[in-house]
Amino acid sequence: MTSWGFPDFDDHEGVHLFTDPASGLQAVIAVHSTALGPAAGGARFWHYSDSDRAITDALRLSRGMSFKNAMAGLELGGGKGVVLAAKPGDTITTAQLEAFGRAVESLGGRYVTAEDVGMSEERMKVIAGQTRYVSGLPVASGAAGGDPGPYTALGIYLGVKAAAQRGLGATDMKGVRVAIQGVGSVGGGLARLLAKDGAVLTLADVDEGRAQKLAGELGATAVAAEAILTTEADIFSPNALGAILTESSIAALNAKVVAGGANNQLSVREDGRRVHERGILYAPDYVINAGGIINVGLEYLGHGDEAEVKARIARIPERLVQVWDESDRTGEPASDVADSIARKLIGR
Repeated sequence: MTSWGFPDFDDHEGVHLFTDPASGLQAVIAVHSTALGPAAGGARFWHYSDSDRAITDALRLSRGMSFKNAMAGLELGGGKGVVLAAKPGDTITTAQLEAFGRAVESLGGRYVTAEDVGMSEERMKVIAGQTRYVSGLPVASGAAGGDPGPYTALGIYLGVKAAAQRGLGATDMKGVRVAIQGVGSVGGGLARLLAKDGAVLTLADVDEGRAQKLAGELGATAVAAEAILTTEADIFSPNALGAILTESSIAALNAKVVAGGANNQLSVREDGRRVHERGILYAPDYVINAGGIINVGLEYLGHGDEAEVKARIARIPERLVQVWDESDRTGEPASDVADSIARKLIGR
């Protein structure tokens, strides 16, 4: 249901706004669903031009986490934390992390937090000093948990290979042209894995120096951030922030496949149909990028070890194939098919 003046409100169970004058904390915690378990999803530290945009981001991301956790077979619901930076480039303070931990604790376990943009294992440790409801903490070798980034990258890598086979008929990645948008922890990890397979990479990042450095390391090409969407490639892999697939950007895409780890890649739901109508194979973001939450989710639930995490991540291509098969059968966009499957799993 669309309500409360926010088009992305989707019968969320709760949307909580927190302030802590002493530390300067302003934060949003959105709980979309606890039907399958506590609402799990990372916290991000980011600057927004206004508070409504921060709330909208929390609404969209928490719904995506419900769908992601359901599709990954985790006993977890979906939630998200957003901590507002006062200005671009700000660094979150220890006092703000502690205040956010107290905010999480106040929800009594309905929301479980972990790393996202602007957070880290060390920052999770500070938060964990104030709440029990946190994962993504440093763990012993071989255990589930810790930094989710490498596990997210692994799942996307497996999904990209599945998409290459489905959309291009490629039996391996050698010579496959992949344009990667965003080369931070996840996109950079993906690039390294694909480079080992002989993929031909074009890289872009808002930090041009980072893209150029990685391109030099991997023998790839770096382009300006604004050029990557129109770069001629077999696969476009978005791994930065969301809402980059719009009516105009979809029309300009120069790739046969879209498969990447950014959350909420579609600006609006109709953009999924626009991608579909262009004949571009789409890997729904919350299906392909589930590796990180599988890792920290199993850490929090106490189910299994690193081997179990990797075994579950290895099933991501199977879930993508399920979505693509149903899309082919019904003629509906892959994005809508995935949403329908996920909603059934959470009873919506």
